This record gives sequence, C-alpha cells and structure tokens, in this order.
Amino acid sequence: MPRKCKSRKIQYPPRMMGFKPFGMPLQVLEFVNLHFEEFESLRLVNYEKKSHEEAATIMDVSRPTFTRIFNNALLKLTKALVEGNVIKIEGGNYEFDSNWQRCKICFKLFEDEEKHQPCCGCKQYNEQELFKI
Repeated sequence: MPRKCKSRKIQYPPRMMGFKPFGMPLQVLEFVNLHFEEFESLRLVNYEKKSHEEAATIMDVSRPTFTRIFNNALLKLTKALVEGNVIKIEGGNYEFDSNWQRCKICFKLFEDEEKHQPCCGCKQYNEQELFKI
C-alpha cells in the first residue's frame, strides 16, 4: 500500500482561475485542469527564475517530485496551447502558507488577517461576498 501523498506548500494563490483561448466560444472548448501545485511550479521556475532545487525546497518536496510536478504542468500547458483548450486552475494536493480569500465582486485576493478594502465598487463587504481559496 503506497503512503499518503504529502501536501505541497504554495505561497499564494494565482490571481486568476484560468485562461480561455481568444475568439472561441466557451461552449465548444475542452478543459485542461492545471493543479495549484503545478501552477506554483511554473511560477517558481519560469517567473521567479528559481532552480528546481530551490523551488523544491520552497514547496517542501523532493527535487525529483518537483520535477515530476513541473513536467506535468508543462505537458498540460502545451496541450492546452496546441489544441486550443481552456486552462482551469483548481484542485491538487496543496496547502497555502496563509489563509487566502477572494472578493466575489472584484476578485481581489487578500489574506485572512487583512481587512478587505473596497477597491472596485464593493462599498461594504460582508462574509457572503467572500470565498475562501
């Protein structure tokens, strides 16, 4: 019996929930599901310019595990670009360093400890206008 998969550490959630190809109606497109830890691996290596070793340490996984996560992310991203699929960022085996929430009106991200500042016309916020990530 294999052991339980360890949660991957993620510093903060992505700003968006996915991407859609330009000029194509959503009804005719297929979806590719990119997990949060796969998004994080792409962000750390390609955006933050970290080595696989550094990124593995940040995500609290071994370097070979990080490489598998990263390669899966590249395959999914490539498939979506070549086939014109929607990329949906959700799910996976992860945990955030902080408790993140998103405003349902403006979609701004903020940490649980912060006060949500009206930033888009959401003059008053209440718990119904927030959702936990």
